[in-house]
Amino acid sequence: MVATLSPWPTTRQGSTRHPVPTLQYLLRSHGHTVTVDGVFGAQTGDAVRAYQRTRGLPDNGIVGAETWLALIAEVGPGAQGNAVRAVQHRCRPRDSSGATPDGTFGPATESAVRAFQQAAGLTADGVVGRQTWQALIGGAERLRRAG
Repeated sequence: MVATLSPWPTTRQGSTRHPVPTLQYLLRSHGHTVTVDGVFGAQTGDAVRAYQRTRGLPDNGIVGAETWLALIAEVGPGAQGNAVRAVQHRCRPRDSSGATPDGTFGPATESAVRAFQQAAGLTADGVVGRQTWQALIGGAERLRRAG
């Protein structure tokens, strides 16, 4: 089976829940002070526009593919910080029982990422690159390869 990745979601002011906490953690990873509450309010919108300006993107406060791609960074074993928290929020280790993401990409996070990648039909290498981010943020569907 192979994965078909869903398009990057369009997220804007008024959005709630997934993928807003992931967005908020990623904004924090770029130095923006936002509360990770799953609500795309004025604070998150201001941070998005400021980030878009620093990257030369249209500063419209709407997070589409171009902004998502600018926000993500490859993370893997040994990494630390808010990008790792974003991964942990979406791909929690089985033994975390809802614990707050700690921002350390240790063995439990690596195992959870590998399990997620395998379930999504991606290469299960334990590293969160572009395709894994897209599956975490936008989703993935497993399709049986024809032939």
